[in-house]
Amino acid sequence: MAHEIVADANIRAAFFDIDGTLTSFTSHEVPSSTVRALQELRERGVLLFICTGRAPSQMGVVLNKLPLHFDGIVGANGQYCWNDDGIIARNPISPDDVHIILDWLDAHPDVSAAFSEADYSYFNHDSPTLRTMWASLGKTAPRIDFADPRTRDAAIYQISPYIDQRTQDELTSLCRNVRGVRWHPDFVDLIVGDGGKNRGMEHMLQHYGLQREQSIAFGDGGNDIDMLEYAGIGVAMGNATPQTKAAADYVTADVDDDGIAKALRHFRIM
Repeated sequence: MAHEIVADANIRAAFFDIDGTLTSFTSHEVPSSTVRALQELRERGVLLFICTGRAPSQMGVVLNKLPLHFDGIVGANGQYCWNDDGIIARNPISPDDVHIILDWLDAHPDVSAAFSEADYSYFNHDSPTLRTMWASLGKTAPRIDFADPRTRDAAIYQISPYIDQRTQDELTSLCRNVRGVRWHPDFVDLIVGDGGKNRGMEHMLQHYGLQREQSIAFGDGGNDIDMLEYAGIGVAMGNATPQTKAAADYVTADVDDDGIAKALRHFRIM
């Protein structure tokens, strides 16, 4: 357990992962109990934030269907953060490390990888593994675009190759300041070595004049571990990975079993 929790904590900010936390991998919807819970948080004056591995351009397919307004978005695993007023923080991968990864991908032409820029996300090329994974997202899957990253002239905040853990370790060892975080076994999100969802949360909380002790966070994947450990209260969904559950202060029910609402009631935040 990461922290000693006070049940009536003065929670003023709530951070939510998207896939497997807000949205169900079964129905590909946000449960109605979750929508009601977030609306009640809003009515109680709690600020609402998305904290996801998705790139900025991949949010709309989920968020545009929700009858909710979020006070800020922590995207690309904390590497690109913004609100209605503009950019709060950004932390792109260095050009040197981008070139190292591109050279590695050139030497492994069978590997598909996603590239996340501020306004555009694309893959280097297609693959059966990519299509299978994308199909698992159902109606929450963003559009697939393809482009040559060597012809692009924009900062890259995240690169997500479809590789296993052993290959991930091999690739990151070649880079100067890159680490990998995972929320799916088929691919890894490569980000700046000192980045992560916790860093994005830190920037967002500072922007709103809040302390980490005033935050609660919900997640289910390996890329959520830093976020759950950083938050005043870290909640793992019942469908979370074992490592994510171990990092949390509290394990709630599955996303499909009203997990978010149950946790908020447990901590008397709603």
